[in-house]
Amino acid sequence: MRIKTPLPSTIICRRRIYMQFDETKTYKNLARSFAGESQAGMRYQLIARAATQQGYIALAEAVKVLAKNETVHARRFMEELQKRGQCLDNINLDAGYPYHGGDIAESLKFAADDEHEEHTVIYPAFAKDAEDEGFKDIASLFKLVAKVEVHHEMIFRYLHEAFSKGVLYSNESPILYICGECGYMHTSTKAWDKCPLCQSSQGEVLLHIPFEKEKL
Repeated sequence: MRIKTPLPSTIICRRRIYMQFDETKTYKNLARSFAGESQAGMRYQLIARAATQQGYIALAEAVKVLAKNETVHARRFMEELQKRGQCLDNINLDAGYPYHGGDIAESLKFAADDEHEEHTVIYPAFAKDAEDEGFKDIASLFKLVAKVEVHHEMIFRYLHEAFSKGVLYSNESPILYICGECGYMHTSTKAWDKCPLCQSSQGEVLLHIPFEKEKL
């Protein structure tokens, strides 16, 4: 008679953990966050593409940085899912994801509004769910991402206002403007239309993005 070898207790234990985790709010919240951040990254890439096509190179580069940030956030959420549930099937989600059409100015405003909702409503709620279910490390992750989204909202608000008013390259008091192509520098209340050194357009001038120090 052949005696069946029992599964190691560690495997049984890990399997039980996975099954329990699959049934938590945190499990689906991580999946929602992965999907949301992935889509945000792509939306921001599309804004950057439109800005590039219209000659706003420095604006495009600034938005590309934010797009990369969102992609990294998505990666972190996926890593947490994979760490706790090795064999994941499709996850059915009932959630809405932002879809906005519009020009560059409208897209920048929509992005700021979306970031605001993330750090004021969505991620605080997800962090609370994780804490209530005993996942303190995941709760901390949600809080850290929310803190970054505060800064993202600030950047998008500034870019929207400055772009809409046509003051991306002007300031009330003199500031240092730098050409992103050749490095030419000049202190003034307004950037040049064409770089005196390399003849690059104004869109190549590096942007000054202000931050509220108390929120950093």
